[in-house]
Amino acid sequence: MSRGSEAKVGDARVGTEASITTVLLDILGTVVIEPYPQRQMEHFGLPLEKLQELKDIEAWILFELGEIEEQEYYSRFFLDRRKIDGAALKRAMVGTVEWVSGMDLLLPRLAQRFPIYALSNFPPWYHQIEDQLLLSRYLRWSFVSCDTGLRKPDPRAYLGATRALGVAPQACLFIDDREINCEAASALGMETILFRDSHQLEEALARRGLLGAD
Repeated sequence: MSRGSEAKVGDARVGTEASITTVLLDILGTVVIEPYPQRQMEHFGLPLEKLQELKDIEAWILFELGEIEEQEYYSRFFLDRRKIDGAALKRAMVGTVEWVSGMDLLLPRLAQRFPIYALSNFPPWYHQIEDQLLLSRYLRWSFVSCDTGLRKPDPRAYLGATRALGVAPQACLFIDDREINCEAASALGMETILFRDSHQLEEALARRGLLGAD
Protein backbone atom coordinates (compact mmCIF):
# COMPACT_ATOMS: atom_id res chain seq x y z
CA MET A 1 0.00 0.00 0.00
CA SER A 2 1.48 3.33 -0.96
CA ARG A 3 1.40 6.29 1.36
CA GLY A 4 -0.96 7.98 -1.06
CA SER A 5 -3.44 5.13 -0.58
CA GLU A 6 -3.38 4.98 3.21
CA ALA A 7 -6.59 3.88 4.89
CA LYS A 8 -7.99 4.56 8.31
CA VAL A 9 -8.32 1.48 10.52
CA GLY A 10 -9.82 2.29 13.89
CA ASP A 11 -7.43 4.47 15.82
CA ALA A 12 -4.33 3.87 13.70
CA ARG A 13 -3.14 5.28 10.40
CA VAL A 14 -2.09 2.28 8.34
CA GLY A 15 0.77 2.71 5.89
CA THR A 16 3.65 0.48 4.83
CA GLU A 17 4.69 -1.63 7.80
CA ALA A 18 8.21 -2.11 6.41
CA SER A 19 8.75 1.65 6.49
CA ILE A 20 8.61 1.81 10.29
CA THR A 21 12.06 1.66 11.88
CA THR A 22 11.57 3.57 15.13
CA VAL A 23 8.97 3.85 17.88
CA LEU A 24 8.45 7.09 19.80
CA LEU A 25 6.44 6.40 22.93
CA ASP A 26 4.60 8.56 25.44
CA ILE A 27 5.02 7.41 29.06
CA LEU A 28 2.45 8.95 31.41
CA GLY A 29 -1.00 7.51 30.77
CA THR A 30 0.42 5.14 28.15
CA VAL A 31 3.05 3.04 29.91
CA VAL A 32 2.51 4.07 33.52
CA ILE A 33 -0.72 5.11 35.23
CA GLU A 34 -1.26 8.87 35.47
CA PRO A 35 -1.68 9.27 39.25
CA TYR A 36 -1.17 12.98 39.76
CA PRO A 37 -4.69 14.53 39.90
CA GLN A 38 -6.04 11.87 42.29
CA ARG A 39 -2.99 11.98 44.54
CA GLN A 40 -3.01 15.78 44.67
CA MET A 41 -6.66 15.74 45.69
CA GLU A 42 -5.90 13.22 48.44
CA HIS A 43 -2.80 15.08 49.61
CA PHE A 44 -4.44 18.50 49.89
CA GLY A 45 -7.91 17.26 50.78
CA LEU A 46 -9.49 19.29 47.98
CA PRO A 47 -11.87 18.30 45.16
CA LEU A 48 -10.39 18.45 41.68
CA GLU A 49 -12.42 21.48 40.59
CA LYS A 50 -11.24 23.52 43.59
CA LEU A 51 -7.67 22.33 43.20
CA GLN A 52 -7.60 23.36 39.54
CA GLU A 53 -8.94 26.78 40.52
CA LEU A 54 -6.16 27.33 43.07
CA LYS A 55 -3.18 25.84 41.24
CA ASP A 56 -0.70 27.72 39.09
CA ILE A 57 -0.93 25.54 35.98
CA GLU A 58 1.97 27.35 34.33
CA ALA A 59 4.28 26.17 37.12
CA TRP A 60 3.83 22.54 36.08
CA ILE A 61 4.46 23.40 32.43
CA LEU A 62 7.67 25.23 33.32
CA PHE A 63 8.72 22.31 35.52
CA GLU A 64 8.15 19.92 32.63
CA LEU A 65 10.17 22.16 30.34
CA GLY A 66 13.07 22.23 32.79
CA GLU A 67 12.79 26.00 33.10
CA ILE A 68 12.29 25.92 36.86
CA GLU A 69 13.81 23.63 39.49
CA GLU A 70 11.85 21.38 41.81
CA GLN A 71 11.91 23.76 44.79
CA GLU A 72 10.62 26.63 42.67
CA TYR A 73 7.82 24.41 41.42
CA TYR A 74 6.75 23.83 45.03
CA SER A 75 6.89 27.55 45.80
CA ARG A 76 4.73 28.30 42.77
CA PHE A 77 2.32 25.38 43.14
CA PHE A 78 -0.59 27.58 44.26
CA LEU A 79 -1.50 30.90 42.70
CA ASP A 80 -1.52 32.59 46.12
CA ARG A 81 2.00 31.20 46.79
CA ARG A 82 1.03 29.56 50.05
CA LYS A 83 3.78 27.36 51.45
CA ILE A 84 3.52 23.61 50.94
CA ASP A 85 5.57 20.63 52.08
CA GLY A 86 7.27 19.86 48.80
CA ALA A 87 8.90 16.65 49.98
CA ALA A 88 5.56 15.29 51.17
CA LEU A 89 3.88 16.26 47.91
CA LYS A 90 6.60 14.48 45.92
CA ARG A 91 6.21 11.34 48.04
CA ALA A 92 2.48 11.41 47.38
CA MET A 93 2.91 12.03 43.66
CA VAL A 94 5.68 9.58 42.74
CA GLY A 95 5.97 7.33 45.77
CA THR A 96 4.44 4.35 43.98
CA VAL A 97 4.43 3.96 40.22
CA GLU A 98 2.26 1.38 38.48
CA TRP A 99 2.21 -0.04 34.97
CA VAL A 100 -0.81 0.58 32.81
CA SER A 101 -2.46 -2.83 32.81
CA GLY A 102 -0.83 -5.15 30.29
CA MET A 103 1.96 -2.81 29.25
CA ASP A 104 4.53 -4.74 31.29
CA LEU A 105 3.93 -7.64 28.89
CA LEU A 106 3.42 -5.72 25.67
CA LEU A 107 6.39 -3.35 25.88
CA PRO A 108 9.04 -6.12 25.87
CA ARG A 109 7.45 -7.64 22.76
CA LEU A 110 7.54 -4.32 20.93
CA ALA A 111 11.14 -3.82 22.01
CA GLN A 112 12.07 -7.10 20.30
CA ARG A 113 11.24 -5.51 16.95
CA PHE A 114 12.15 -1.83 17.22
CA PRO A 115 14.27 0.64 19.15
CA ILE A 116 11.90 2.56 21.42
CA TYR A 117 12.49 6.10 22.61
CA ALA A 118 10.48 7.98 25.20
CA LEU A 119 8.94 11.16 23.77
CA SER A 120 7.24 12.43 26.87
CA ASN A 121 6.20 15.59 28.68
CA PHE A 122 7.73 15.05 32.10
CA PRO A 123 9.69 16.81 34.85
CA PRO A 124 12.81 15.20 36.36
CA TRP A 125 10.52 12.90 38.34
CA TYR A 126 10.81 10.46 35.46
CA HIS A 127 13.95 9.22 37.21
CA GLN A 128 11.75 7.84 40.00
CA ILE A 129 9.75 5.93 37.42
CA GLU A 130 12.95 4.47 36.01
CA ASP A 131 14.16 3.53 39.49
CA GLN A 132 10.96 1.62 40.22
CA LEU A 133 10.10 0.00 36.87
CA LEU A 134 13.45 -0.09 35.02
CA LEU A 135 11.86 0.97 31.75
CA SER A 136 15.34 1.36 30.29
CA ARG A 137 15.27 -2.40 29.77
CA TYR A 138 12.94 -1.65 26.86
CA LEU A 139 13.38 1.99 25.87
CA ARG A 140 15.71 4.95 26.03
CA TRP A 141 14.72 8.08 27.94
CA SER A 142 15.99 10.22 25.08
CA PHE A 143 13.34 12.89 24.57
CA VAL A 144 11.84 13.92 27.89
CA SER A 145 10.64 17.53 27.92
CA CYS A 146 12.60 18.57 31.02
CA ASP A 147 15.80 17.56 29.19
CA THR A 148 14.95 18.79 25.69
CA GLY A 149 13.09 21.98 26.69
CA LEU A 150 10.28 21.05 24.27
CA ARG A 151 6.77 19.80 25.01
CA LYS A 152 4.28 17.98 22.81
CA PRO A 153 2.36 19.00 20.76
CA ASP A 154 5.03 21.52 19.72
CA PRO A 155 6.24 20.21 16.32
CA ARG A 156 9.82 20.90 17.42
CA ALA A 157 9.51 18.18 20.05
CA TYR A 158 8.89 15.56 17.36
CA LEU A 159 11.31 16.94 14.79
CA GLY A 160 14.04 17.29 17.39
CA ALA A 161 13.71 13.57 18.06
CA THR A 162 13.83 12.57 14.39
CA ARG A 163 16.82 14.79 13.72
CA ALA A 164 18.70 13.44 16.72
CA LEU A 165 18.00 9.88 15.60
CA GLY A 166 18.73 10.58 11.94
CA VAL A 167 15.39 9.19 10.77
CA ALA A 168 12.56 10.65 8.72
CA PRO A 169 9.22 11.31 10.45
CA GLN A 170 7.68 8.79 8.04
CA ALA A 171 9.89 6.07 9.55
CA CYS A 172 8.46 6.65 13.03
CA LEU A 173 5.49 5.15 14.83
CA PHE A 174 4.25 7.49 17.55
CA ILE A 175 2.05 6.18 20.38
CA ASP A 176 0.31 8.52 22.84
CA ASP A 177 -2.89 8.61 24.89
CA ARG A 178 -3.71 12.22 23.91
CA GLU A 179 -5.34 12.92 20.60
CA ILE A 180 -3.81 16.39 20.26
CA ASN A 181 -0.33 14.87 20.48
CA CYS A 182 -1.13 12.21 17.89
CA GLU A 183 -2.60 14.79 15.55
CA ALA A 184 0.58 16.87 15.75
CA ALA A 185 2.73 13.82 14.98
CA SER A 186 0.48 12.80 12.10
CA ALA A 187 0.72 16.29 10.60
CA LEU A 188 4.49 15.79 10.38
CA GLY A 189 4.12 12.50 8.51
CA MET A 190 4.46 10.04 11.41
CA GLU A 191 2.34 6.93 11.72
CA THR A 192 0.31 7.21 14.93
CA ILE A 193 -1.69 5.09 17.33
CA LEU A 194 -3.95 6.81 19.82
CA PHE A 195 -3.56 4.69 22.95
CA ARG A 196 -6.65 3.55 24.87
CA ASP A 197 -5.46 0.40 26.61
CA SER A 198 -2.90 -2.35 26.12
CA HIS A 199 -5.35 -4.70 24.41
CA GLN A 200 -6.30 -2.08 21.82
CA LEU A 201 -2.62 -1.23 21.27
CA GLU A 202 -1.70 -4.89 20.86
CA GLU A 203 -4.41 -5.34 18.24
CA ALA A 204 -3.30 -2.22 16.35
CA LEU A 205 0.33 -3.34 16.35
CA ALA A 206 -0.49 -6.92 15.38
CA ARG A 207 -2.67 -5.71 12.53
CA ARG A 208 0.41 -3.95 11.13
CA GLY A 209 2.73 -6.90 11.75
CA LEU A 210 4.78 -4.83 14.20
CA LEU A 211 4.92 -7.12 17.24
CA GLY A 212 7.54 -9.58 18.42
CA ALA A 213 6.62 -13.07 19.60
CA ASP A 214 4.73 -13.69 22.84
